[in-house]
Amino acid sequence: MTALASTENQDMSHLMLRIGIAARDAALILAQVPSQPKIDALNFAARLIRENADKILAANAIDMDGGRKKGLTAALLDRLELTPARVDAMAKGVEDVAKQNDPVGREMARWTPEHNGLDIARVCVPLGVIGIIYESRPNVTADAAAMCLKSGNAAILRGGSESFNSSRAIFDCMKQGVIEAGLPEACIQMIPVTDRAAVGEMLKLSDYIDVIVPRGGKSLIQRITDESRIPLFKHLEGLCHTYIHASADPAKISAIVLNAKMRRVGVCGSTETVLIDRDVVKTLLPQLAADLAKAGCEMRGDETARSVDSQIKPATEEDWSTEYLDAIVAIKTVDGVQDAIHHINHYGSHHTDAILAEDSVAAEAFLNGVDSGIVIVNASTQFADGGEFGMGAEIGISTGKLHARGPVGVEQLTSYKYVVRGTGQTRP
Repeated sequence: MTALASTENQDMSHLMLRIGIAARDAALILAQVPSQPKIDALNFAARLIRENADKILAANAIDMDGGRKKGLTAALLDRLELTPARVDAMAKGVEDVAKQNDPVGREMARWTPEHNGLDIARVCVPLGVIGIIYESRPNVTADAAAMCLKSGNAAILRGGSESFNSSRAIFDCMKQGVIEAGLPEACIQMIPVTDRAAVGEMLKLSDYIDVIVPRGGKSLIQRITDESRIPLFKHLEGLCHTYIHASADPAKISAIVLNAKMRRVGVCGSTETVLIDRDVVKTLLPQLAADLAKAGCEMRGDETARSVDSQIKPATEEDWSTEYLDAIVAIKTVDGVQDAIHHINHYGSHHTDAILAEDSVAAEAFLNGVDSGIVIVNASTQFADGGEFGMGAEIGISTGKLHARGPVGVEQLTSYKYVVRGTGQTRP
């Protein structure tokens, strides 16, 4: 290692350490702040996002131009792009978080054991400091900052280089909202460099950061999983399925599947594989395939599916485990609900999976058997979203099983402690 590289590493380490210490100090203060100042900060920030929409869109234009020069896919450019409507929706999302009930201090349970007479309560508390590492979605800046603030947590944001200018413009609004409300400025911090070494240093701050939330592609998630000394809310790829059971209502199929696949192909709730019962392939697949082709979706299927429509290309084994994030869908024939469950549990990412069925027994078997954070009956997989669940914004969809699973909203960004009140008891 050269002397210059060594100095640069030391500078990055010192930068991240300063950010971590400031976040920890802010979190200790924020945990004791009542609801109203947090509500004020979020409403101020939402107002500033709207007032600075032109600046945010100008910054986004720089990022979009850079993304095109880098050769980002259409799906990634869609994730990166901000429009006036998306900026307004982002501000509204912050306001919606402000309106939510404050989880901090909520009494989750309370009881008195007969043998000792202690008054014991389980009370909701913030996690502390949350590090959010994300890639091309600049709106995550507002969503994550708002949710962390509402739940009494300090946030350290690390956006991707593709969205750096957009994220910074949004962050400035969030930060100013915090300042106007009289809260510690370090409640919300953004890493001010695009150097990938910052992520490595961030993952070492186990004394200051309580949990890491990674949002991005498979390679990013794998790197963070391998390197982190800090617990993670894993947000793995969205390899989502829609299963068409033999009892599915033909009138519902095309509308649901087209929405699940094509509404926005670059979101993690987009269906990547359609499973269909062998008994109804010849009756239900032709119309669906025609509708998908008309919508511009490339189809890759097994031999049985291909026998129905010549536009369906041959699928390989790799297709069953691919998150396309594009206008491509895999189609596989299965022999009933248990075969569909087996396929999903083997190839899926435990994100979101749906069944289209009028048979309630088959639907319940699917709901009970599929090991995913979200399971759906007769609706689009693109409802996999905290806002659609009535939770306001979300920080991600957790595909793990510890602490939080599915949409991670404000409530899921808390833990709890036990508050014990006595009247002079001693233990015999």
